[in-house]
Amino acid sequence: MPYPKSLALAVLSASTLMTILDGSIVTVAMPAIQDDLGFTDAGLSWTVNAYLIALGGLLLLSGRLGDLVGRKPMFLIGNVVFTAASLLAGAATGPAMLIAARFLQGVGSAIATSVVLGILVTLFTEPGERARAIGVFSFTGAAGASIGQVLGGVLTDTLGWHWIFLINVPIGVLTVALAVKALPADRGIGLAAGADVLGAALVTSGLMLGIYTIVQVERYGWLSARTLGLGAVAIALLAAFLVRQATAATPLLALRIFRSRNVSGANAVQMLTLSAMFAFQIIVALYMQRVLGYGALKTGLAMLPAALAIGGVSLLLSARLVARFGARTVLIAGLVLLLAGMTWLARLPVDGSYVVDLLPMMVLIAGGGLVLPALTGLAMSGAEADDAGLASGLFNTTQQVGMAIGVAVLSTLAASRTGELLGSGATEAEALTSGYRLAFAVAAALLLAAIVVSATVLRRPASDPVPGELAVAA
Repeated sequence: MPYPKSLALAVLSASTLMTILDGSIVTVAMPAIQDDLGFTDAGLSWTVNAYLIALGGLLLLSGRLGDLVGRKPMFLIGNVVFTAASLLAGAATGPAMLIAARFLQGVGSAIATSVVLGILVTLFTEPGERARAIGVFSFTGAAGASIGQVLGGVLTDTLGWHWIFLINVPIGVLTVALAVKALPADRGIGLAAGADVLGAALVTSGLMLGIYTIVQVERYGWLSARTLGLGAVAIALLAAFLVRQATAATPLLALRIFRSRNVSGANAVQMLTLSAMFAFQIIVALYMQRVLGYGALKTGLAMLPAALAIGGVSLLLSARLVARFGARTVLIAGLVLLLAGMTWLARLPVDGSYVVDLLPMMVLIAGGGLVLPALTGLAMSGAEADDAGLASGLFNTTQQVGMAIGVAVLSTLAASRTGELLGSGATEAEALTSGYRLAFAVAAALLLAAIVVSATVLRRPASDPVPGELAVAA
């Protein structure tokens, strides 16, 4: 007897939420981890960086492998690896063990996450049904980082930092058990149809090296010989990958996918948007802890309105609005809300009030609950059925690269401004706040660029309502 599609959607969403949480749940627990395991200041950042490097570097390869060997097998393997790595992270007794476990978590997350959208769009084929499913799925991406900070603060202060990882174990076991029965079986098109080993090596090494270079910028600087040298090698590897894809008989990334304006445009918009949004999660938490003096639990709870706003809009409104007004219109409306919120943060005072200076942004960030479902639908609308896993892997890759770039660029700008002001005699609170304001101003500029790309590049999918038809229907 076949299982209901709602169970399959729940399994896909639970897996994605679990892996996305791990990208942010560590942030509020980092002081406790440093004190317990003896991390240096520079080494502590690798509890986040190791995860991002593995996740961002392997998503594209994993998405294509899902097309070739089957998406369900890849989903199961990824969740098993992620769950085992979570157990290892929770049992870590030193920095090296935790960093290795975080890297393995990133590997498992990449394998599982890369095929989720491919499974979803082949499972939900009717436009209205697919829009609702994408709304539920996108909630996990849009609200996941905020939920991670809330949960991280609660677990760290009540049970200890180990539980931010150990909580994944029972969830992962249940997800795998349900996925075996709930997800449709598929065998893929076979390795012979596209096992581009050289292309895989080029893109994986290029992405990993590129993300590694980006996350190290805060330590070494943008213009250091190390950054410029590694960046040049990463660019060369990715350029060689594109040349390989243009000439290979069975490319890993069929360049024809970029002929779709919606695929290309949606991925570009996502990179710009996630660069701003993920940096918001990190920098607002730093402002609350380092300037306002909040603890881990209070910081997590202070982020709760953002998670509720994003989740409510994703689950209750996004599908209806997309069905009525179209994905492109809803996307631009969501970006405008995010731009307003980020502009508001660019004026943060040193003695900020949560209700006056932060809570309005927690409400306006509900725009993320409109942006990500609309982007997901647009990105997948231009992909052929055989390329669904590839399009899913590409979409998730630009998501992770966008996050890495946003954190590196905005945190580096904030740190540089803070250092300059400290050197000129400003107080620590004044210097930190000025640095954060600069970061939010740049984030606002990124969102403005995302609006421009959305308005000029993206096109209305065939399944979207036509404005004239809406007027008649009304």
